[in-house]
Amino acid sequence: MSQSGSQAAAFFRDVPRTGVVWWVRDDEGTPAPLSDDGTRSLPFWSTAARAQRAADIWGHGLRVESMAVAVWRDRELPDADREGLLIGINWSGPRLVGWSFTPTEVLNRLAAAGTAARSG
Repeated sequence: MSQSGSQAAAFFRDVPRTGVVWWVRDDEGTPAPLSDDGTRSLPFWSTAARAQRAADIWGHGLRVESMAVAVWRDRELPDADREGLLIGINWSGPRLVGWSFTPTEVLNRLAAAGTAARSG
């Protein structure tokens, strides 16, 4: 499995278990980098440590914040979908790279991960 694949798998394993997602922001908002194909992604992480590494890499006074996964699922993902944004999942490495999914794909993967966690 690729590094991005293992990071995404960790996200969908951790988030249903902890009930929290993490992101970075400053007083101006949250970074939403533009990809080579012209799409923008809002990045989120499954642990505070992963998000802190991203804040340290990006710099510019970014701070780490958390949100209950229920709020993220019910409010943030629909907003991102309306704005045409993708969701970056556990981006890592010195250039903060990783997979991005549509908000609908994230919801489907979360639902599948939650079902697997309950049946396991």
